[in-house]
Amino acid sequence: MNIRGINAEIKTWTDHIELDGNTIGQLLKTTSLPFIYNHIAVMPDAHLGLGSTVGTVIPTVKAVVPAAVGVDIGCGMMAVRTSLAADDMPDSLTNLRTEIESRVPHGGPGIKGSWEQDTYNDSDFKKVVEKNYKLLDASYKKLRKHSQIATNDKHKGLEQLGTLGGGNHFIEVCLDESNNVWIMLHSGSRGIGNRIGRYFIEKAIRSCDKAGVKLADKNLAYFMEDDKQFSDYMESVEWAQNYALVNRQCMMENVLHAIRSVIDKTFYATQEAVNCHHNYVTREIHFGKNLLITRKGAVNAERGKLGIIPGSMGAKSFIVRGKGNPESFNSCSHGAGRVLSRGKAKELISLEDHINDTKGVECRKDKNVLDESPKAYKNIDDVMKSQEDLVEIVHTLKQIVCVKG
Repeated sequence: MNIRGINAEIKTWTDHIELDGNTIGQLLKTTSLPFIYNHIAVMPDAHLGLGSTVGTVIPTVKAVVPAAVGVDIGCGMMAVRTSLAADDMPDSLTNLRTEIESRVPHGGPGIKGSWEQDTYNDSDFKKVVEKNYKLLDASYKKLRKHSQIATNDKHKGLEQLGTLGGGNHFIEVCLDESNNVWIMLHSGSRGIGNRIGRYFIEKAIRSCDKAGVKLADKNLAYFMEDDKQFSDYMESVEWAQNYALVNRQCMMENVLHAIRSVIDKTFYATQEAVNCHHNYVTREIHFGKNLLITRKGAVNAERGKLGIIPGSMGAKSFIVRGKGNPESFNSCSHGAGRVLSRGKAKELISLEDHINDTKGVECRKDKNVLDESPKAYKNIDDVMKSQEDLVEIVHTLKQIVCVKG
């Protein structure tokens, strides 16, 4: 479906999904920006976000919108297939979930890095984490110098390396259509990415205010490429996106260690699906034009590229291969997409609903995760039907263990 926008068109992949009026209104506001190239692409998991809609691909010419990238910079997915099969898993999965929870710190602010946990005792893994920490810390000092990000917290963000966080972040043990065991996880740049994002969003708002720029929403404030703040932001974003990649790699290593401590069988893991962002900005060429592509809740689906589209904690997830659809700027959805806000989910979903909808999954079954219950999300099958011209399904995964932040 195409919608006439203000300065650009809106192209949607929502044949089996209904977009609500508020989301369409937000999309129209985004098209009021003067530097969007031709059209914005709307994925089937689209829903309201900060400033611009989650589930959109925004192509811009010599400009970037910090709030469109968001505050969980580099948030994304990682998945590996193991040599284990369903029959290798223990009858009770409770100990496995407990071991993963003990080895991968999760939850709200203040949690420490993986290598600082009492349960951690693997010296090889510790060396890997510490090496990455030192590399990130060295470049962070440079980043602080040129972007003047407030850092009176003595690198607490860096100390969160190897941690999951809360909200919709998760770790899952899954089975594919052939009963192979997969590990899949979802997280990003944690508290430090959040601070970088908020710092530059506020800076962009002040900059546009000072220049007298009229915006449909203040969170659509931007930096032009000839502005020094643009280069400061882009370097900071690149650092945070790298942090997110490393964070997922560190967690994956720790999850594999957790499984090895529970399952008395030698196994190996190969990364079949890329460690992919779905909240980020990058430079790409489309239609012969050098563009900045902001994927706010969308995955790179260029031809042949593997990606991950998760469902909710009680639904299927998919390993996909991109078809390279140029109209979507080589993109696909990043998940099922919310259908209920967190507040509405807690109001409308009962604990009984949650228990029924997560039947067969070893996971939390308490009222504190109702905002992440399956009914809070769109039907993943409808989402996948709506983007059949964007990706092909390579593997279908069903979780048997889910760890929530």
